[in-house]
Amino acid sequence: MSKRVLVTGGAGYLGSVLCERLLHSGYQVIVVDNLLYSQHALFHLCSHRGFDFHYGDARDEKQMNPLVADADVLIPLAAIVGAPACDRDPALATSVNLEAVQMMNRLRSKHQLMIYPTTNSGYGAKSGKVHCTEDTLLEPISFYGKMKAQAETELLQCKNVITLRLATVFGMSPRMRLDLLVNHFVHSAVSEGYLVLFEKDFKRNYIHIRDVADCFMHCIENADAMVGRCYNVGLDAANLSKEELALKIKEYVPEFYLHAAPVGEDPDKRNYIVSNQRLCEAGFEAHRTLDQGIQELIKGYRMLARTPLKNS
Repeated sequence: MSKRVLVTGGAGYLGSVLCERLLHSGYQVIVVDNLLYSQHALFHLCSHRGFDFHYGDARDEKQMNPLVADADVLIPLAAIVGAPACDRDPALATSVNLEAVQMMNRLRSKHQLMIYPTTNSGYGAKSGKVHCTEDTLLEPISFYGKMKAQAETELLQCKNVITLRLATVFGMSPRMRLDLLVNHFVHSAVSEGYLVLFEKDFKRNYIHIRDVADCFMHCIENADAMVGRCYNVGLDAANLSKEELALKIKEYVPEFYLHAAPVGEDPDKRNYIVSNQRLCEAGFEAHRTLDQGIQELIKGYRMLARTPLKNS
């Protein structure tokens, strides 16, 4: 009998891609989502016999208890994502990003696998010159990053947990996010034709959304060898500065005008590069390139209205 995977926030940017990947691989997928951002991101999955959907809240213990008990694998994706959204409502962010995860962990048995997505932005404002490994001290600079780091620390003290420190994700999804750096820069190139860069030399690591979905699959299929550890999840060839990223996009949108502002600053001070060696040694390596993602996004944005999409 196929494993049952419970995904909270399954109608979101990552969830709507991951759930499709799981179903196509033969897993049964149960989604809990309050559809805050999208009513239709999972419509294309309704024909799958292994798909089930529950409208609800990942913080609702009465609703979550039987769903957790009936699952083999737990993937808590429900979140208030990004620093600005968390800063606008810290109480809501804490209840969703931390307390709901703690509750799920409390409800599960030690035999159930939990795969928790966190962020490698927990490395904070490093030099951007030395690769951060999973042993690098976490120094998150945002409330969002601090909550994710706390949840990861607590979970790794428990049995049957894998945590994934995701690089900045890019690529098309049924529920798009334009606040993510690659997605945002490409959208600016296609819809506005220009971009003002602040702190152009700050670096970040990136990964395609479908590689992230594949990584979750790899964790499920190789859990016995991977539990109890955290893993950086990124594309080794994509440790790039913001200027390098923008210039890469300009290769595909030649009319894209870039201006590196000599004054002013970006409130986002993250600056780091990441080693993904541990994940590679565990048998997984991202393979979708930044170039492929940029070309994919250009095609996708031609279908979007010229009004911004926001996480608000």
